[in-house]
Amino acid sequence: MNALQASRRAVLGGLAATPFIGRASAQGGDPYVIGTLFPMSGPNAEYGTVFSAGAQLAVQHIAADNLLKRPIRIQAEDTQALPQQAVVGMTKLINVDRAHYTLVGFTAVSKAVAPVGDRAKSIMVNGGAVGPDLAGLSPYFWNVIPLAHLETQELLPFLMRRNLKRIALVYVDDPLGDAILGILRDSLPRTGGQLVGQFSVPRTAQQFAPVAARIRQTRPDAVYIASFGAQQSQIIKQLRDNGVSQPLVSYSAMNIDSVRNTPEAEGLIFTTQSTDFENGDALTRRFATDFKARHNIDPGTYQVNYYNAVRLFGLLAQSLERENAEVNGENLRRALLAQREFDLVGGKGRFDDQGNMSAALQVMEIRGGRLQKIA
Repeated sequence: MNALQASRRAVLGGLAATPFIGRASAQGGDPYVIGTLFPMSGPNAEYGTVFSAGAQLAVQHIAADNLLKRPIRIQAEDTQALPQQAVVGMTKLINVDRAHYTLVGFTAVSKAVAPVGDRAKSIMVNGGAVGPDLAGLSPYFWNVIPLAHLETQELLPFLMRRNLKRIALVYVDDPLGDAILGILRDSLPRTGGQLVGQFSVPRTAQQFAPVAARIRQTRPDAVYIASFGAQQSQIIKQLRDNGVSQPLVSYSAMNIDSVRNTPEAEGLIFTTQSTDFENGDALTRRFATDFKARHNIDPGTYQVNYYNAVRLFGLLAQSLERENAEVNGENLRRALLAQREFDLVGGKGRFDDQGNMSAALQVMEIRGGRLQKIA
C-alpha cells in the first residue's frame, strides 16, 4: 500500500464513522455541526480525502485544547465535485443538520452553493477552488486559499525571467478553466508574454493525443495546464508521450500525490502557498508533526487550508461563546470582521471585507518525485 492509499484508508475510516466528534467526554452540550461538501467518490475523490484529513486534524486539536465548550461534529456530504449534487448536499446541511459553517471546494461547486448559503446566512469556506470570481460571491462565502489571479500574477514574472514567453494553455471546460484563460489573455501581454494557443478539454476527457499534436504546432516555450483531479496526470503523461517536451506549468491543484508520483511530471512548475513546516511557528510545526504521525506522509497545501478553515471556526466560536452569543452565520461573520487577523498554520491569516485571506506564495518544481522551492 503506498502513502496515498494509506492516507486515504485512514481518512475514509474516520469518515465511515461520521458524525466525527472531537473529545465529547471533555465537552458538553449538542455539538457544533461543520458540513463538508467534498468529492468522496468518483474521479476527484483524491481531493476529498486530502481535504478531509486537514479538517479532521483541526477538530482533534480543538478538542485536545478545550478551545470550545461544545464538541464539533463533521457532517460529510459527497458531491463528486458536481454542482447539482453539491446544491442538494448544502440544502440538507442547512435544513436538516443545522450547519452554520460548511467547507467547500471546486469552483463550479462553490458558485452553485453560494446562493443557497447566502439565503440561509450560513458560512461557506473554500480552501481548494481558485476561480477569481469566487471573491465576493456572498458575504457568507470566504476563501482561505489565494485565488487564481493571485497565483498567476506570481507565476508570470517568473516565467518571463526564464524566457518562457510563448505560452500554450490546456484548460478544462468549466468555470475554473475559463477563469484562467481570461487571466492569461489579459496578463500575458502586460508581462511581455504571448498566449499562442488555447485548447479546451471536457471535464470527463481522458484522451489528449490530438491536443498534444495541436500544441506542438504552436511551438510554445511552455504549456500551462488548468485542470484538476485524475485528468491532470493524464494530460501530463500524454503530452510527454506525444512529443511535447517544453516545460509544463500550472497552479496549486497540482500539489497532490497522484501528480507527484507521475514520472512524466518531473520538472513540472506550479505555484502554491508558502508554509515552513520545519522552521515555522509552534502551531505550524505541531500541525506538520501530528499530520505526519497520523498519515505517514508530509502535509500539503490543501490539508493546511482545511485545517485552517476548521481552526478559524474554533477561534470565532470561542469568541462568541465568551460573549454568550449564538454561534450562527451572522455572528460568525461579525466576529471575523471584528478581529480580521488570526493565528493559523503558516502564520497570520488576514481577511479583507469580503472574507478573502491573504497568504504568501511560492513557485515549486517537482524533482525526483519531491517538491523543491525555486522562487
